[in-house]
Amino acid sequence: MKSTLTIAKRELLGYFASPVAFVFIVIFLLLAGFFTFMVAGFFERGEANLAAFFSWHPWLYLFLVPAVGMRMWSEERRLGTIELLLTMPVTPWQAIVGKFLASWVVVSVALVLTFPVVITVNYLGNPDNGVIFAGYLGSMLMAGSYLAISAMTSAMTRNQVVSFILAVVISLFLILAGFPPVTNLLTSWAPTWLVEGVAAFSVMTHFESIQKGVLDSRDVLYFLSVIAFSLFTTSVIIRAHRAG
Repeated sequence: MKSTLTIAKRELLGYFASPVAFVFIVIFLLLAGFFTFMVAGFFERGEANLAAFFSWHPWLYLFLVPAVGMRMWSEERRLGTIELLLTMPVTPWQAIVGKFLASWVVVSVALVLTFPVVITVNYLGNPDNGVIFAGYLGSMLMAGSYLAISAMTSAMTRNQVVSFILAVVISLFLILAGFPPVTNLLTSWAPTWLVEGVAAFSVMTHFESIQKGVLDSRDVLYFLSVIAFSLFTTSVIIRAHRAG
Protein backbone atom coordinates (compact mmCIF):
# COMPACT_ATOMS: atom_id res chain seq x y z
CA MET A 1 0.00 0.00 0.00
CA LYS A 2 2.89 2.34 0.79
CA SER A 3 4.36 1.87 -2.70
CA THR A 4 0.96 2.48 -4.27
CA LEU A 5 0.49 5.74 -2.36
CA THR A 6 4.04 6.83 -3.22
CA ILE A 7 3.35 6.38 -6.93
CA ALA A 8 -0.03 8.09 -6.56
CA LYS A 9 1.64 11.08 -4.87
CA ARG A 10 4.31 11.23 -7.60
CA GLU A 11 1.66 11.17 -10.33
CA LEU A 12 -0.52 13.72 -8.55
CA LEU A 13 2.37 16.15 -8.26
CA GLY A 14 3.03 15.56 -11.97
CA TYR A 15 -0.56 16.50 -12.84
CA PHE A 16 -0.46 19.74 -10.88
CA ALA A 17 3.11 20.58 -11.95
CA SER A 18 1.81 20.76 -15.52
CA PRO A 19 -1.27 22.59 -16.84
CA VAL A 20 -3.18 19.31 -17.30
CA ALA A 21 -5.01 19.28 -13.96
CA PHE A 22 -5.75 23.01 -13.95
CA VAL A 23 -7.00 23.02 -17.55
CA PHE A 24 -9.25 20.03 -16.88
CA ILE A 25 -10.70 21.55 -13.71
CA VAL A 26 -11.37 24.95 -15.30
CA ILE A 27 -12.92 23.49 -18.47
CA PHE A 28 -15.07 21.05 -16.47
CA LEU A 29 -16.38 23.79 -14.18
CA LEU A 30 -17.12 26.14 -17.07
CA LEU A 31 -18.89 23.50 -19.17
CA ALA A 32 -20.81 22.09 -16.20
CA GLY A 33 -22.00 25.58 -15.32
CA PHE A 34 -22.87 26.45 -18.92
CA PHE A 35 -24.91 23.31 -19.58
CA THR A 36 -26.63 23.43 -16.19
CA PHE A 37 -27.67 27.07 -16.16
CA MET A 38 -27.78 28.06 -19.83
CA VAL A 39 -28.73 24.92 -21.76
CA ALA A 40 -30.77 22.95 -19.20
CA GLY A 41 -32.44 26.09 -17.80
CA PHE A 42 -31.71 25.41 -14.14
CA PHE A 43 -33.61 28.48 -12.87
CA GLU A 44 -36.49 28.12 -15.34
CA ARG A 45 -37.20 24.55 -14.22
CA GLY A 46 -38.29 25.73 -10.78
CA GLU A 47 -37.22 22.45 -9.18
CA ALA A 48 -35.11 22.10 -6.03
CA ASN A 49 -32.84 19.35 -7.34
CA LEU A 50 -29.68 18.91 -9.39
CA ALA A 51 -31.09 16.70 -12.15
CA ALA A 52 -30.15 19.36 -14.72
CA PHE A 53 -26.60 19.36 -13.35
CA PHE A 54 -25.95 15.61 -13.25
CA SER A 55 -27.66 14.79 -16.54
CA TRP A 56 -24.73 16.27 -18.47
CA HIS A 57 -21.96 14.45 -16.61
CA PRO A 58 -21.85 11.32 -18.81
CA TRP A 59 -21.27 13.53 -21.85
CA LEU A 60 -18.81 15.91 -20.18
CA TYR A 61 -16.74 13.00 -18.89
CA LEU A 62 -16.82 11.36 -22.32
CA PHE A 63 -14.24 13.80 -23.67
CA LEU A 64 -12.67 15.38 -20.60
CA VAL A 65 -11.80 12.24 -18.61
CA PRO A 66 -9.93 10.48 -21.45
CA ALA A 67 -7.98 13.72 -21.88
CA VAL A 68 -6.75 13.30 -18.30
CA GLY A 69 -6.11 9.56 -18.54
CA MET A 70 -4.56 9.35 -22.01
CA ARG A 71 -1.07 10.18 -20.73
CA MET A 72 -1.21 7.68 -17.87
CA TRP A 73 0.88 5.00 -19.60
CA SER A 74 1.33 6.41 -23.11
CA GLU A 75 3.74 9.05 -21.80
CA GLU A 76 5.76 6.40 -19.94
CA ARG A 77 6.02 4.32 -23.11
CA ARG A 78 6.87 7.28 -25.33
CA LEU A 79 9.66 8.49 -23.05
CA GLY A 80 10.89 4.97 -22.36
CA THR A 81 10.51 5.42 -18.61
CA ILE A 82 8.11 2.50 -18.32
CA GLU A 83 11.07 0.12 -18.26
CA LEU A 84 12.61 2.10 -15.41
CA LEU A 85 9.31 2.13 -13.52
CA LEU A 86 8.88 -1.62 -13.89
CA THR A 87 12.40 -2.31 -12.60
CA MET A 88 11.67 -0.43 -9.37
CA PRO A 89 10.71 -2.46 -6.27
CA VAL A 90 7.00 -2.15 -7.06
CA THR A 91 4.63 -4.58 -8.72
CA PRO A 92 2.84 -3.62 -11.94
CA TRP A 93 -0.43 -3.72 -10.00
CA GLN A 94 0.84 -1.18 -7.47
CA ALA A 95 1.93 1.13 -10.28
CA ILE A 96 -1.40 0.76 -12.08
CA VAL A 97 -3.51 1.45 -8.99
CA GLY A 98 -1.25 4.35 -7.95
CA LYS A 99 -1.57 6.06 -11.33
CA PHE A 100 -5.30 5.43 -11.42
CA LEU A 101 -5.87 6.88 -7.95
CA ALA A 102 -3.90 10.02 -8.80
CA SER A 103 -6.01 10.70 -11.90
CA TRP A 104 -9.19 9.92 -9.96
CA VAL A 105 -8.21 12.50 -7.34
CA VAL A 106 -7.83 15.15 -10.07
CA VAL A 107 -11.33 14.45 -11.39
CA SER A 108 -12.74 14.30 -7.84
CA VAL A 109 -11.25 17.72 -7.04
CA ALA A 110 -13.04 19.17 -10.07
CA LEU A 111 -16.29 17.55 -8.95
CA VAL A 112 -15.96 18.82 -5.37
CA LEU A 113 -15.36 22.35 -6.67
CA THR A 114 -18.92 22.37 -8.04
CA PHE A 115 -20.16 22.82 -4.44
CA PRO A 116 -21.56 26.32 -5.24
CA VAL A 117 -24.31 24.55 -7.21
CA VAL A 118 -25.31 22.65 -4.07
CA ILE A 119 -25.29 25.88 -2.04
CA THR A 120 -27.40 27.59 -4.71
CA VAL A 121 -30.09 24.91 -4.82
CA ASN A 122 -30.25 24.83 -1.00
CA TYR A 123 -30.60 28.62 -0.91
CA LEU A 124 -33.42 28.61 -3.46
CA GLY A 125 -35.37 25.66 -2.08
CA ASN A 126 -35.38 22.61 0.15
CA PRO A 127 -33.77 19.82 -1.87
CA ASP A 128 -33.20 16.26 -0.71
CA ASN A 129 -29.48 16.43 0.04
CA GLY A 130 -29.38 12.65 0.30
CA VAL A 131 -30.31 12.45 -3.37
CA ILE A 132 -27.68 15.08 -4.20
CA PHE A 133 -25.04 13.10 -2.31
CA ALA A 134 -26.04 9.96 -4.23
CA GLY A 135 -25.68 11.90 -7.49
CA TYR A 136 -22.16 12.99 -6.56
CA LEU A 137 -21.26 9.42 -5.59
CA GLY A 138 -22.61 8.08 -8.87
CA SER A 139 -20.77 10.77 -10.81
CA MET A 140 -17.51 9.93 -9.07
CA LEU A 141 -17.94 6.21 -9.77
CA MET A 142 -18.74 6.92 -13.42
CA ALA A 143 -15.64 9.11 -13.72
CA GLY A 144 -13.60 6.30 -12.19
CA SER A 145 -14.96 3.89 -14.81
CA TYR A 146 -14.00 6.24 -17.64
CA LEU A 147 -10.54 6.68 -16.12
CA ALA A 148 -9.98 2.93 -15.78
CA ILE A 149 -10.92 2.53 -19.45
CA SER A 150 -8.50 5.36 -20.30
CA ALA A 151 -5.76 3.59 -18.34
CA MET A 152 -6.37 0.44 -20.37
CA THR A 153 -6.25 2.23 -23.74
CA SER A 154 -3.22 4.24 -22.60
CA ALA A 155 -1.33 1.01 -21.90
CA MET A 156 -2.08 -0.21 -25.41
CA THR A 157 -0.20 2.51 -27.27
CA ARG A 158 2.48 5.13 -26.84
CA ASN A 159 0.44 7.61 -28.88
CA GLN A 160 -1.73 9.74 -26.59
CA VAL A 161 -4.11 10.73 -29.39
CA VAL A 162 -4.79 7.09 -30.25
CA SER A 163 -5.30 6.35 -26.55
CA PHE A 164 -7.76 9.26 -26.29
CA ILE A 165 -9.78 8.15 -29.33
CA LEU A 166 -9.99 4.53 -28.16
CA ALA A 167 -11.14 5.59 -24.69
CA VAL A 168 -13.80 7.90 -26.16
CA VAL A 169 -15.11 5.17 -28.48
CA ILE A 170 -15.36 2.55 -25.70
CA SER A 171 -16.94 5.04 -23.28
CA LEU A 172 -19.38 6.20 -25.98
CA PHE A 173 -20.45 2.61 -26.53
CA LEU A 174 -21.16 2.25 -22.80
CA ILE A 175 -23.28 5.41 -22.94
CA LEU A 176 -25.25 4.59 -26.09
CA ALA A 177 -26.07 1.07 -24.90
CA GLY A 178 -28.59 2.59 -22.50
CA PHE A 179 -29.32 5.90 -24.25
CA PRO A 180 -33.14 6.22 -24.67
CA PRO A 181 -33.09 6.79 -28.48
CA VAL A 182 -30.99 3.62 -28.88
CA THR A 183 -33.06 1.47 -26.52
CA ASN A 184 -36.27 2.73 -28.17
CA LEU A 185 -34.87 1.74 -31.56
CA LEU A 186 -33.98 -1.72 -30.26
CA THR A 187 -37.43 -2.12 -28.68
CA SER A 188 -39.06 -1.73 -32.08
CA TRP A 189 -37.53 -4.98 -33.39
CA ALA A 190 -35.63 -6.78 -30.62
CA PRO A 191 -37.10 -8.89 -27.79
CA THR A 192 -37.34 -7.32 -24.35
CA TRP A 193 -34.67 -9.56 -22.81
CA LEU A 194 -32.14 -8.42 -25.43
CA VAL A 195 -32.94 -4.73 -24.91
CA GLU A 196 -32.61 -5.11 -21.15
CA GLY A 197 -29.38 -7.05 -21.57
CA VAL A 198 -27.82 -4.32 -23.72
CA ALA A 199 -29.03 -1.58 -21.38
CA ALA A 200 -27.50 -3.42 -18.41
CA PHE A 201 -24.04 -2.70 -19.84
CA SER A 202 -24.68 1.05 -20.04
CA VAL A 203 -23.36 3.63 -17.62
CA MET A 204 -26.51 5.65 -18.29
CA THR A 205 -28.81 2.98 -16.87
CA HIS A 206 -26.86 2.64 -13.64
CA PHE A 207 -25.96 6.31 -13.23
CA GLU A 208 -29.53 7.50 -13.68
CA SER A 209 -30.66 5.07 -11.00
CA ILE A 210 -28.09 6.37 -8.49
CA GLN A 211 -28.78 9.97 -9.53
CA LYS A 212 -32.39 9.53 -8.43
CA GLY A 213 -31.17 8.63 -4.96
CA VAL A 214 -31.53 4.86 -5.30
CA LEU A 215 -28.26 3.36 -4.06
CA ASP A 216 -28.74 -0.16 -5.38
CA SER A 217 -25.77 -2.44 -4.76
CA ARG A 218 -26.07 -3.70 -8.35
CA ASP A 219 -25.42 -0.22 -9.73
CA VAL A 220 -22.40 0.34 -7.47
CA LEU A 221 -21.12 -3.15 -8.30
CA TYR A 222 -21.44 -2.37 -12.02
CA PHE A 223 -19.11 0.63 -11.82
CA LEU A 224 -16.66 -1.19 -9.55
CA SER A 225 -16.67 -4.13 -11.99
CA VAL A 226 -15.87 -1.85 -14.95
CA ILE A 227 -13.01 -0.32 -12.96
CA ALA A 228 -11.68 -3.69 -11.81
CA PHE A 229 -11.93 -5.29 -15.28
CA SER A 230 -10.26 -2.34 -17.02
CA LEU A 231 -7.42 -2.17 -14.49
CA PHE A 232 -6.96 -5.95 -14.69
CA THR A 233 -6.72 -5.71 -18.49
CA THR A 234 -4.22 -2.89 -18.03
CA SER A 235 -2.08 -5.14 -15.80
CA VAL A 236 -2.16 -7.89 -18.45
CA ILE A 237 -0.97 -5.43 -21.09
CA ILE A 238 1.76 -4.02 -18.82
CA ARG A 239 2.99 -7.49 -17.85
CA ALA A 240 3.09 -8.49 -21.51
CA HIS A 241 5.10 -5.36 -22.27
CA ARG A 242 7.55 -6.16 -19.49
CA ALA A 243 7.87 -9.76 -20.65
CA GLY A 244 8.51 -8.54 -24.17
